[in-house]
Amino acid sequence: MLGASHRASPAAMSQGSARQASTNLKSVRGVSSTPRRSSSTPCSITPSTRAVPSSGNSSTGPSSTQAGLSPTAARILSGASAGPAPRLIIPSNPAPTPGGLILPSNSTIRTSSPSSVATAAAAAAAPAISAPSRGHGMDGPIVYFGSQRVHSLSERGKEVVRSMADWAAVELPKFLKPTERHWQPTDMLPDSASPDFYDQVMSLRSAASNLPNEYLVVLVGDMITEEALPSYMNMINTLDEVRDETGADDTPWAHWTRQWTAEENRHGDVLNKYLWITGRVDMHSIETTIQRLISSGLDPRLENNPYLCFVYTSFQERATRITHGNTARLALYHGDAALGRLCGAISADEARHELAYQAIIAEVLRRDPDGGVLAFADMMKKGIVMPAHFVDDGWHTAANGPKSNLFQDYASVADGIGVYTANDYAGIVDHLVRKWDIANVRVESGEAAEAQEFLMHHSQRIRRLADLQMERRLRDRKRGKSRTAAFSWVFKREVAM
Repeated sequence: MLGASHRASPAAMSQGSARQASTNLKSVRGVSSTPRRSSSTPCSITPSTRAVPSSGNSSTGPSSTQAGLSPTAARILSGASAGPAPRLIIPSNPAPTPGGLILPSNSTIRTSSPSSVATAAAAAAAPAISAPSRGHGMDGPIVYFGSQRVHSLSERGKEVVRSMADWAAVELPKFLKPTERHWQPTDMLPDSASPDFYDQVMSLRSAASNLPNEYLVVLVGDMITEEALPSYMNMINTLDEVRDETGADDTPWAHWTRQWTAEENRHGDVLNKYLWITGRVDMHSIETTIQRLISSGLDPRLENNPYLCFVYTSFQERATRITHGNTARLALYHGDAALGRLCGAISADEARHELAYQAIIAEVLRRDPDGGVLAFADMMKKGIVMPAHFVDDGWHTAANGPKSNLFQDYASVADGIGVYTANDYAGIVDHLVRKWDIANVRVESGEAAEAQEFLMHHSQRIRRLADLQMERRLRDRKRGKSRTAAFSWVFKREVAM
């Protein structure tokens, strides 16, 4: 399904590099802004209205070059898109909405506190404050669920997604295969009905005996990520306009989600069975980790917005294709041809899925250039967080110290053996910028133009961080400071990072 990386910078970076990436790629979240007034606004907004930053220093505001931009522009172009948009307080309003939010018409407030239901209902019944349309899909209402912005797709964005239904019905099935033409996990593993089943098992175990522990840690991490598929289907079914409302909707988007999920389901199955047969890994620890990860979910900050989600999956599926392709290459290097074939088959599936999601965004850019560019920039400034970022085996941190993190350590091992690196992350950004021809997208607003400029240089920032990471790693090796960590997945053995 989805590969290994981290928010704001590739997860394969060391913790020190990740902090540097956060400093370089994300600005202070608190961005002041002034709401645009509408002649139809039922409630007056006094000149003393001010924006309150959602976090960070309250004195921080947009740069002089951003002063004339809309609140959306200031939020995205400052890097503040990594967090909630500014909350606006109406001092003259005797009964402010929960959290002090100004909401466009037809928007609602949802809170994570059950005790807030009555307050939210009262707010929904009160007159709403209208906001003029910005004409693209990324200028939706400012609505929060707890501390997360949700349902950010604008009315214009909803129209665009609805208009794509006929396109999706024709184009998306091209990236799927009929079930009868698919490989199945049993095609890649010893045949339990065969008279020589035990000989096949022993042959597989013999080839797997040559795989080093570092490789096994990465293969296990990839398998666990694939096994968390329920979270990914759930993620897509939180999206406005494309979700499968009943679980069996007869819509192009619902058909795609279910068929994509069915194809992806084979990946975790085959890797799980392969690893169990090898006897090289602690399956009880791995199964515990899978259960914990699915229970924890994932949080890529998609705001129920299909624009953001399909940028995310466009990146993710390519990252996964690269990851499984490299595990296939290394399996062959270590003499395990069966595993190489298996990982190669998974990588080929991911390649088709990558093209599907990238085609969706290409169509969004054709119909809503400003919204598509802003969505791409928004996800790049947030940083692509990989689905396993909440992975936890209940043992790793206690065994390796309070500063250790299972996901970061797994990603560092993947970087170290060349399965997924910081340069791969930068390469994916480059690929998407070229694939979607971002340089030549005809945007109309200043905010989209500045986001476009940011995207053209984003991969260079990542590569500089990758170079710093490599220099630090080489320097530490010369000083004898190479790091190791124990992984429960390989019977608590120490593995180099």
